[in-house]
Amino acid sequence: MLKLRLSMGGTKKRPVYKIVVADSRFPRDGRFIEKLGFFNPLLPKEKKERVGLETDRIKYWLDQGAKPTTRVARILGENKLIEMPEAGNNPNKAIPKKERKKEKAEAPKTEEKKAEAPKAEEKKAEAPKTEEKKAEAPKTEEKKAEAPKTEEKKAEAPKAEEKK
Repeated sequence: MLKLRLSMGGTKKRPVYKIVVADSRFPRDGRFIEKLGFFNPLLPKEKKERVGLETDRIKYWLDQGAKPTTRVARILGENKLIEMPEAGNNPNKAIPKKERKKEKAEAPKTEEKKAEAPKAEEKKAEAPKTEEKKAEAPKTEEKKAEAPKTEEKKAEAPKAEEKK
C-alpha cells in the first residue's frame, strides 16, 4: 500500500521532514519511491519556506491510490490540495493539571450564568407561584424542628447501650 508520509531528516533537536511516497512496509526514514516536498516545523506558520510541495506529482500519486498520513493530510489540506481532514481527539493530558482544574472550575461558572438568565425570566413569569411557596415554607420549618428530636433519640440510644 502506498503512503504519502513524512521522512525525518536534519540534526538533533532540529528536525526537517521530506514528504515522500513510500510503500507502507518500508522504514520511516528508509527507502521511498519519490520525494514530493519538504516540511520545516521550526519556521513560523506564516512563512512560505515552511512547506514546499510539488502539487502536480502529489495529485498524480493521490490518483494512483496513495493514502496520506494524518500529518501530511493536514499539510495538504492547508495548501488546498485535498479537503481538510477532521480534527482529531486532543486529550487534555498535554495541559498541566493545575490549568485543567482552573478550566473545569471556570466552565461551570459560565454555564451557571447562562442558566441563570433563563431562570430570571421564568421568575418574572412565575411571581404568583412564589407566594404559594412562601406559604409552604413554615411547614418545612416545622419539619426542621422535628429533626432535632430524632437526633436526641439517637443520642440517647448509645447511652442505653453503655449502661448494659
